[in-house]
Amino acid sequence: MSGGARHTVPVDVHLILRRDGEAGPEVLLSRRAGPVYASGLWHLPSGHLDPGEDMVEAVIREAREETGALIDSEDVTAAVTVHHRPPLGTRSRIGVFFEVRRWSGEPHVMEPDRCDAMAWYPLHAPPDPMVAYCRSGLDAYRAGLPAAVHFQQPGDRIHYAAGDADRTRLLSGPLAGGRS
Repeated sequence: MSGGARHTVPVDVHLILRRDGEAGPEVLLSRRAGPVYASGLWHLPSGHLDPGEDMVEAVIREAREETGALIDSEDVTAAVTVHHRPPLGTRSRIGVFFEVRRWSGEPHVMEPDRCDAMAWYPLHAPPDPMVAYCRSGLDAYRAGLPAAVHFQQPGDRIHYAAGDADRTRLLSGPLAGGRS
């Protein structure tokens, strides 16, 4: 063990609110708006942990604050972990994505100063433009893999764009084998 400074990173939680649609599984996405990172791009409902809060408490709180959906802790399951570095800096972060298939209330925009649209999209066909980091988490989730590394380079776009350099490395693990 080295005696130097330890690497620390912020932790984000991401909500994969999933329902069965006519053409298969759908996920709820919101379009970021206003003076926030990635304004105008689609993203999963998400946020940072508050002091003293665990990850499950955080994703339940973020769901309520951003979508109005009420979730019980026993309905939250771990889905994917993504280690991400944005193109606008060198500090990485950890994003923990949680799947929820049961909730109460009809999801809708609760923070119009931060979100100007919310809609259900097929899991296999997320919309454009979408935050690349979020897209990498959904890619791992669709593949049934537990983790991904998404380290962008300076000059990369914040949004996912087909044909751009693929910065996502999906990681297998004991949960590999697909989603039901």
